[in-house]
Amino acid sequence: MSLLSLFLGAIFVNNILLSRFLGCCPFLGVSTKSETAKGMGVAVIFVLVMAAIMTHLAYRYVLVPLRIEYLYTLSFILIIAALVQFVELALKKINPVLYKSLGIFLPLITTNCAVLGVAVINMNENYTLIESIVNALGSSIGFLLAIVLMAGIRERINDNEDVPKCLRGLPIALVTAGLMSIAFMGFTGIIK
Repeated sequence: MSLLSLFLGAIFVNNILLSRFLGCCPFLGVSTKSETAKGMGVAVIFVLVMAAIMTHLAYRYVLVPLRIEYLYTLSFILIIAALVQFVELALKKINPVLYKSLGIFLPLITTNCAVLGVAVINMNENYTLIESIVNALGSSIGFLLAIVLMAGIRERINDNEDVPKCLRGLPIALVTAGLMSIAFMGFTGIIK
């Protein structure tokens, strides 16, 4: 598999949100405003790529040589938690407004199953370090694409008075997410 097809496949065909359904909590919680969605997407890109590097190195050079591979879940979560703490501190200093608008969803990146899921996918597929980085970058860009698209759609829907009252808010967001997922299924078969 070429790196380009791995990258494009992670963005479109195996989109972490719309095909694998990992990371739905921040997807639905943060996608009400485009600015917040972009901030969350960029934070996820950084955390996911760094987590892919760190978890790959930890698995290959610590867990496997010590024959304690069964501790991969615990070690991956610890690595991800440390990275998220770093992002949280940096964002608090660099952009306090974005930090405040992300609220509880920023620490939730620690438990975001998309970040752990990509690390486990990289491990299960036995990707090299470069392949792990490419897959993580593609997955995180796919996350950014999906969450920004969803935010744009939700902003338009929230301004629309034609939406029945019983569907406003989360129900219409779930319907929208389902339709987006169906749309992304159209990419299936383009890249193997």
